[in-house]
Amino acid sequence: MTMHIITPPAVEPVTLAEARAFLKISTANEDAVITQLLRTAREAVETQAGLALVTQTWRLHLDRWPRSGRIALYRYPVREVVEVRAYRPDGTPVIIAPGERHLHQGSRPQRLYFSQRVDSSSLGGLEIDFTAGFGDTGADVPDGLKHAILTLTAHLYEFRGAFDGEAQPVSFPPAFDRQVALWRRVSL
Repeated sequence: MTMHIITPPAVEPVTLAEARAFLKISTANEDAVITQLLRTAREAVETQAGLALVTQTWRLHLDRWPRSGRIALYRYPVREVVEVRAYRPDGTPVIIAPGERHLHQGSRPQRLYFSQRVDSSSLGGLEIDFTAGFGDTGADVPDGLKHAILTLTAHLYEFRGAFDGEAQPVSFPPAFDRQVALWRRVSL
């Protein structure tokens, strides 16, 4: 099982103006650096918590059809399953119609169920395209997660180039860890 992003978020959840205010920077001299740090911090939050903050499209690849008939989607919150393609042994795609699948949104990870058992010997790999995210703008993202992005951005900004590679601080700030921990999916 592998996942990759097809369409990244169109905007960052935290604007450059919000980051400059948080960092107490009034000039535009560091805008390129801050923009890159915001993207890095957002990616860290999403990776550590298994989230998609702003609407983005992902593709999940599976080598074989699941025996259980259900598939866990590990980016939360899933807004829509766009398309499901199964592949015959000769590589020919078979589109699974929307009426033959159901997204269960009441759990985390959200699960995709198929309405009938498929003869898995006739199908090989599977691709699932889905959109995930709290919404289309930063206003849709929970404030605690935006604060985690700002906190990590400030940490990265403060320590950029201050130390050589061996002496760089390797931990995240405690406020970042606390905010992300609230959203991290824990399983037994």
